[in-house]
Amino acid sequence: MNIPYILNVFFSFYSLIMVLRIFLTWIPNIDWESQPFRLLSILVDPYLNIFRRFVPPIGGLDFSPIIAFFVLSIIYKILIYIVINLGLV
Repeated sequence: MNIPYILNVFFSFYSLIMVLRIFLTWIPNIDWESQPFRLLSILVDPYLNIFRRFVPPIGGLDFSPIIAFFVLSIIYKILIYIVINLGLV
């Protein structure tokens, strides 16, 4: 396995669990203290909370995940660029 592949798998998986976490917030009866929801919350909420501090909900809608996905994409591209330029492919 090469490093770009590993980075792609990691960032794709993290994006997927972020989407899952965001969609599950639309279900009001979920107990976030029970598994597997607690694990999902532990993995995703610290990252999303960074953006929730700076982007307040507008009209009851939380737009911070959009910025979180955008920043995650930029981080991924920067890491791939660094790996390729260091010749770690």
